[in-house]
Amino acid sequence: MPILVAFAVAVVATIVLSAFGPKPPKQKGATLDDFEAPQIDDGTPHAVVFGDAWLEGWQVLWYGNFRTKKIKSKGGKK
Repeated sequence: MPILVAFAVAVVATIVLSAFGPKPPKQKGATLDDFEAPQIDDGTPHAVVFGDAWLEGWQVLWYGNFRTKKIKSKGGKK
């Protein structure tokens, strides 16, 4: 019987805390200014590698495909 009382107290406490507890603030969506990537200077040569290789000075020549529209998906099973 004490186990049932402890379980009931735990369930009631969980319900009360979730109902009256602090709510997290709403998050704003990310913008392009939130992303940061290293950029190269004009005229800097870059290596073209075919296969696997370890390069000392790496460069990010392109990054992107950031979407400006919300991604919508249909609910349900496929």
